[in-house]
Amino acid sequence: MRSLLLALVFALVAPALPAAAGQTLTIAKARALPLGSVVTVGGTVTTPSGAFESSFFDKGFGLQDGTAGIYVSAADDVHATPGRRASVTGTLKDSFGLLILVPTDVSLGRQGLPVFPRWTTTAGVSESTEGRLVLVAGRVTKAPASDLPYGYKFWINDGTGEVQIFVNTQTGIDVSRYHLGQALLVTGFSGQFDTSYEVLPRSPHDILG
Repeated sequence: MRSLLLALVFALVAPALPAAAGQTLTIAKARALPLGSVVTVGGTVTTPSGAFESSFFDKGFGLQDGTAGIYVSAADDVHATPGRRASVTGTLKDSFGLLILVPTDVSLGRQGLPVFPRWTTTAGVSESTEGRLVLVAGRVTKAPASDLPYGYKFWINDGTGEVQIFVNTQTGIDVSRYHLGQALLVTGFSGQFDTSYEVLPRSPHDILG
């Protein structure tokens, strides 16, 4: 009886064993692991390689499955395009508040359907959406301002709270078209820089208004 009780106690308090080498995790499970963990995840590419190079200083891309999303910080251009399936093995790291996956191996699969963005309130862009493709709508509350050489930024609000829209130079988006009070619909990668959450559009087609 005593040995049975000890076994039960050990089962309750023993730390969970790490995933077996090569085991593919959901992105949500990978995101819950400590920084420095080496993981393998699979999903669908949401942002093209290098679209955010001016501020991320890499040629990475967004990756999302049915549970969550993450930014893959690739040094080299693997020519990932939205809708392409991908499997990535790498190390979880922090980049100015944003959880990223620094890859040691990227395997691209077949081209599939693009990920449909998640409708989110402007105040809802937060840690819970980080890494995902989101869709927000609102009126411009702060006009576009230069943050070169990284890009440009402006803010929109749907009444729930402001969110920053950060436009990287590689996207080819002309921010001079946007002005105070203008209603916009913005699709983009849900990111974070320092303590600010932001939406990063991928191309001119991601901003309508």
